[in-house]
Amino acid sequence: MAFSLYDATVANYLQILGAAGGFLDKSLAHFREKGIDPAEVVETRLANDMLPFRFQVVSLAHHSRGAMDAAKNGVFVPPAPKGEDFAGLQALVADARDELSKWTPEAVDALIGRDVVFKLGERSLPFTAEGFLMSFSLPNFFFHATTAYDILRHKGAPIGKRDFMGRLKLKT
Repeated sequence: MAFSLYDATVANYLQILGAAGGFLDKSLAHFREKGIDPAEVVETRLANDMLPFRFQVVSLAHHSRGAMDAAKNGVFVPPAPKGEDFAGLQALVADARDELSKWTPEAVDALIGRDVVFKLGERSLPFTAEGFLMSFSLPNFFFHATTAYDILRHKGAPIGKRDFMGRLKLKT
């Protein structure tokens, strides 16, 4: 069987979103046990000039579920600022995972060659679906997943590399 666009994108999105759901749950339990307000965590930044934890998690959904929607519909725009609390962020990750699990390899691979435009204000960047997913969305997805994980570690959550990696695709 050949390696496909589905394998490179949706399969990775599902693995890391599943892991993110787990490390969000584990972190929230720790914060509650230690008396750390989840509302404080949601606003945490690692540096003054970076966006907070909330944005990192929103971007996980946007650069996975939203990316696949863009590859199908032809347009991708940055995520709109929202006011999700910790529970809302957990739900966003779960919803993205549920929606992505509906994609079939055939449906994803059928997107190859389609036009996708990234719109940022007046600026438009043209891509093919595979170029958009592989060179823009997937790197952003991993960046925001890593940053969300790092913020939780910075706040003292007892999570490690295995929590970040999630369920491995082992040979059966």
